[in-house]
Amino acid sequence: MELKLSAREISYIALFESMTGAVVKDCVVDENDSRVTFIVRKGDMGMAIGRRGVNVQRVAKAIGKRVEVVEHSSDPAEFVANVLRPLRVESVEVDREMKQIRVRLNMDERERLKRRMLERVREIVRRHHNMDVVLV
Repeated sequence: MELKLSAREISYIALFESMTGAVVKDCVVDENDSRVTFIVRKGDMGMAIGRRGVNVQRVAKAIGKRVEVVEHSSDPAEFVANVLRPLRVESVEVDREMKQIRVRLNMDERERLKRRMLERVREIVRRHHNMDVVLV
């Protein structure tokens, strides 16, 4: 599946890569939440965040939005857990036939998950695995 990125997303990716040295696979801008989510190559998470989060802080200051970093995975279950961090996921079931990923969270974690966050999770997972996320 080929991602279509806007000029702004491309410029954010270039800035992030130049400031952190991490390779970015995707960038999702959420204007309503003033947040940019960068999907980085597996293994680049430490480089992306930097010691004590210094890289993320520098990028956030440069673009004037909150920055979130997610490690990519070719495994849909692992990817969903990465996108939902810091929430603790109890289990993830992938139904390739239905193109659906069922995620189980305990009640405390479920209450922390806001509607806007769930919409962003669904968008990111659709972009990378063409599946829908369903909470159970």
